[in-house]
Parts: sequence; structure tokens; C-alpha cells
Amino acid sequence: MNRRRSILLATLTVVALLTGCSNKAEPVPPATAEVTSKPSPTPGWPPEGISGEEQQLKAFIASKLTGPYGIYTNLIDTDQSAEAATGHEVLSESASLMMLSAVRDGDAGAFAEQWELGKQVFGMEGGFGYRYSPKLDRQYTVNAAVDDLRIIEALYEAGELFAEPAYKEEMELYSRQFYNNNVRDGYMLDIYDNYYHNNNEFITLCYIRLSVLQNLSIDSESKGILMHNMSEILEDGYLSDAFPFYETRFDYPSGTYRSENINTVESLLSILNLTEVGRENPESLRFIREKVEAGTLYGQYTREGAPANDIRSTAIYALTAMIGAAVGDEALYAAGIERMNEFRITDPESPLYGGFGDTNTGQAYSFDNLMALLAYSYFPKNEQ
Repeated sequence: MNRRRSILLATLTVVALLTGCSNKAEPVPPATAEVTSKPSPTPGWPPEGISGEEQQLKAFIASKLTGPYGIYTNLIDTDQSAEAATGHEVLSESASLMMLSAVRDGDAGAFAEQWELGKQVFGMEGGFGYRYSPKLDRQYTVNAAVDDLRIIEALYEAGELFAEPAYKEEMELYSRQFYNNNVRDGYMLDIYDNYYHNNNEFITLCYIRLSVLQNLSIDSESKGILMHNMSEILEDGYLSDAFPFYETRFDYPSGTYRSENINTVESLLSILNLTEVGRENPESLRFIREKVEAGTLYGQYTREGAPANDIRSTAIYALTAMIGAAVGDEALYAAGIERMNEFRITDPESPLYGGFGDTNTGQAYSFDNLMALLAYSYFPKNEQ
């Protein structure tokens, strides 16, 4: 490997570590990761009041957290020069979550608007850049596989729900593009740099969206190999029955898993990815139910399962609700929503009213708010 390639791969690795599954390096403090199929509707669901909470959150996002290029990464702006996205920078992650929320609300107009804006801001010859800085007018040429897969998922669902052939055609186009860019020898990689035409050398486990990979518009043999390889990597990343979370990443050159502390958002996304295709580990569900009931699901753990901090966040409990819905556990869904709502800003005089953020600092992160929005939209509105 020559020196230039070594420098490039080192740079790509830093970018991938900063983005993770939530495009943030660390979980954020309290008050400060999307499911392909829904369980059968159940009378009385969602719980009473959820529609009002969802509408308040939508109003907060539209009035406070949205700019001309999309959803702000954080309500408080910065100089937008940090290694990780900050301030009023926008992320393909946010665009994809808004697209999924719109399609699951059955809002064809909102979906079309989000998709057109997303293409304008993030679209590039090789796919989508993961980040755009309006202040610097800089489009990042590196994609994030998890965001691209979420866009493909949203297009697939929109094509089905809205009976719109154009969405199906675009889904097929971006499926092939994703496979050509982010898959090598039957293995998926985190990122693709559209400028250098190169990848990193590992996969972050929470990027492995099995439910989307199985719907890619590629030939059946290639899809079978990809599904086999990535299912094996994801399932074999299970830590233990004593601490039933998942490793952070798998390094291809060494053939080993690598994790420092275990970020809860990442492991919950890995569990959700497995749950969507019916391959969840029962011990993971048991652990989640226990921690949600107690309100003690924290942002980070050691590999042995000891809490590494006492942070509880909106996104964590939003994900537990999604996992509950994916597995058909109404009690877990309701408990996850209830815990998530502990972080809602309910003071009508607060500028953060209806959203999720920190009233002391004024910060409100896109990932927390959009994961909450997706969790709210998970059950059909007509079952209230």
C-alpha cells in the first residue's frame, strides 16, 4: 500500500468513526438507528395522546430546526469547521429520516419535498455526500452507507405506498450504485469517497440494514452472497448473554471485531436490524425490556456490561420503542415512548417547546428529534 493510499484510508477511517450510526462521536446528555415492516395494527394503538405529541414535534422541527438546506444538525450554529458535523450543517442522515417519517405518515407531498431537496443538497455523481456545510458551501464527497440504505428504503416504501413508478426506478438505480460503490467481494463497507473512488476497510455493525439489503435491485446470486456475509458478521458480533449487545465494527484485513466502549444507540440499531428480519436474540429483548422498565438504559457501557456513564437520551428510548413495534411487543413500544417523552420540552414558553433538547444550553440535536419523530409514526394513525 503506497503512502498516499495509507493517508487516504486513515482519513476515511476518522470520518467513519466520527459519523458512526448517528453521525455523532458521542451520545449527548439527557434533554439533550427505522423499520421496514410494521406489525399488524391493533385497536387502541398508538397510545392516547401520541398524535398531539407528534404534531408538536413536527411544528418544532419545521419552525426551529429546519433551514433552506434541510434539518440543522444542532439548533445552535457554529463555524462548521469541526471534524464532525455541527451547528447548521445538514446531514443525509436527517434527510433520510425525514423521508422515512413522511412515507410512514402517508404524506406524499412531504416525501416528495424532502426527496427533491435531498437530491439537490447531497446528490453527487457517485451517490450521496453525507454532509453539507452551508456556511462553507462545502459538500463532503464521502457517503455513509447507513444513510444511503435508509434513502433506498424510503424510496422502496414510497414506490409501494404511493404507487409512483419514478420512486421505484430511482430505488433500483441507487441500489445498483450502492452495490457498486459500497460492496467489495460480497462484503459491505462503511463509506465510499466519490473523489478518490475508494473505501475504508471495515464495517460498523449498525450499518448492516439486512431488511434493505435483501431488497436491493441486484442479481440474486450477488444478493445471496451479500446477505450471507453481512448476516454472519452482524450475528457473530453478539457479545454475551450476560451483556446481550453487539460489537461496534468488524475489521476486514484482520478478520476481527473492534470495540472500545459499547455505544447503546449503535447496539440498539444492530438489534433493530436483526429484529426487522426475525433474527433477534431473545436475550437482547429481555435486557432491553428490563432496562426500559427501570429507566436505566444508559448511553455507553463497557464490553462487560458495566455503565460507562449515566447518560439517558431521547434516541435511545425511541429505538427501544421501534424494536418493540418491530417484534410486535406493544408493551415495550409504549414503555419506550413513555421513557422517550420524559425528555420532551412541554413548557409553552420555551423556544424548544414540542421538541427534544436542553433548555439550559438551547441545544437540540437532529438525531434525537428525528428518531423521536420516527418512533411516533410507527403505528398507523387510523388506529387511535
